Amino acid sequence: MSKAEALYIENIQDNIKFNLLNKHEKKIPHVIKYMGAKKKILSFVIDAINDTYEDGKLCDLFGGTSILSGALGKIIPIHSNDIQEYSSILAKTYLSDYDWDCYSDNILDEITNKAQKYVAFIQSKFPELAYTYDKTLTIEEFVALENKQQELINLDFNGVSYHLFTKYYSGTYWSYEQCLWIDAIRKVADDFKSTPIYNLILSSLMFAMSYNSQSTGHFAQYRDAKSLSSKEDIHIYRKKEILPYFKNKFNELREFLNNNNNNLHHRVTSLDYSDCLEEIEQNSLVYADPPYGFVHYSRFYHAFETLVKYDYPEVAYKGRYREERHQSPFCKRKEVKSAFKTLFEKINSKNAKLILSYSNTGMISLDEILSIAKESLACHYFLDVKEVAYKHSTMGRKNDKNRDVQEFLIIANHL
Repeated sequence: MSKAEALYIENIQDNIKFNLLNKHEKKIPHVIKYMGAKKKILSFVIDAINDTYEDGKLCDLFGGTSILSGALGKIIPIHSNDIQEYSSILAKTYLSDYDWDCYSDNILDEITNKAQKYVAFIQSKFPELAYTYDKTLTIEEFVALENKQQELINLDFNGVSYHLFTKYYSGTYWSYEQCLWIDAIRKVADDFKSTPIYNLILSSLMFAMSYNSQSTGHFAQYRDAKSLSSKEDIHIYRKKEILPYFKNKFNELREFLNNNNNNLHHRVTSLDYSDCLEEIEQNSLVYADPPYGFVHYSRFYHAFETLVKYDYPEVAYKGRYREERHQSPFCKRKEVKSAFKTLFEKINSKNAKLILSYSNTGMISLDEILSIAKESLACHYFLDVKEVAYKHSTMGRKNDKNRDVQEFLIIANHL
């Protein structure tokens, strides 16, 4: 290693030790509502990274919202991975280099004007599709209005290239009008597909979708108006507009990403965790935050996956889930122990270090995980456990919005 390279690595370590989190924690723009998001305990996780990281890439094995990319992407090289493709969009948004001189100062106006023209085109092509949410609607009238939109899944939108959300999701998580804007902005995103702006547009759109949806923060099911109070609550979300949320988040992200580092050579993949571990560099540091519960995340966030793929999938059930959805072994009682065994064995084979997040509400106990780790890791590893109490969001609207949980960090380091 050259003197310059050694100095560069030392600089990186010093930057982290300078307590990066205090510098950036409040400034990291979040994008989507997410069960189990780590933002509340980010300092706890980064403290462990501070103590363990030496050099090379930090692999965020289950990237999720990619908050680690947002927190550390300006300081150290990141390899962000998640089998869900929407996560790769979030990671690329945080990690890409943006040469803003290549774009007009009015780039956001250009995007929104193009989207507005497409919305107007659809409205002129299908003038009969107009749905007004009047506050005076009875519950029966409100439900009938929702049902009419839901029936658009049976309509052929001939001659219209971008209509996935309008067809599949009108009157469900979003209104027809909101879906028009989702499709329109998604169409404009493809005009920028060869540039980092593509990821920025989609992330900003995911934010707008998340905060305009009438569901409880995820997309396991949309809500029905079964009472006056539920009708009034849904009505609040039906009257929201996609565009202002999109524009606000675009501007916030642009400001945050203005000074991204051009020299860190980040990597983003959409691989199964096991395949990703085959590809990491020797002696890497891996942060692993696998699912804790029996419910698969692909059920909760299928709409984001469909937004990114935009592939007009077969959908099923009331939630209109993609028929082909990833099923994680960490969410299956018969497979979870084997999944952890594979994780530890592949860490060992790469001589990597590991920081593993897990909860006392997970599929298996801390003692079971430690037992698997001791069997799977070579004798030149030692294990340490740190823990913190915090409130885990369940994304509900009633009595169980948050649960008191104990979060563990299991750290496997070299002797």
